Amino acid sequence: MTDIGLLILRVFAGAFMAFGHGLGKFNKFFSGDEIKFLDFLGIGMKASLFLAMSAEFFFALFIVAGLFTRFSSIFLIVTMFVAAFIAHGGDPFGKMEMSLLYLTIFTTLFFTGGGKYSISNLFSGKFENGNKILSFLTK
Repeated sequence: MTDIGLLILRVFAGAFMAFGHGLGKFNKFFSGDEIKFLDFLGIGMKASLFLAMSAEFFFALFIVAGLFTRFSSIFLIVTMFVAAFIAHGGDPFGKMEMSLLYLTIFTTLFFTGGGKYSISNLFSGKFENGNKILSFLTK
């Protein structure tokens, strides 16, 4: 039952993130319009948007598939931390709430991995005798 719960959490949280947040950033990035986006790293608005788009769209789709769930979660954890505490840091709690919920979900998936019903599970034995960090991150 736990693995079914992880499947549901992974698929819905990943899909909502990818199509509810990441796709909009993807379209904005490739629109050709002037980009206005939080540049918290000082690398430029376009580069910052690219990083957020990559996490919220591509890595969220990896989570839907259960492909490198832990590794993909790292990018979403960082992105949601920035969204909650930097982008919405001075805002009321209601503005931070969704970012915090996603932060909680992706942190949970980092610790649990993708579960039995994931693409990474098909490869789970491939790294067991090798690098322990790589084995952990590929689940």
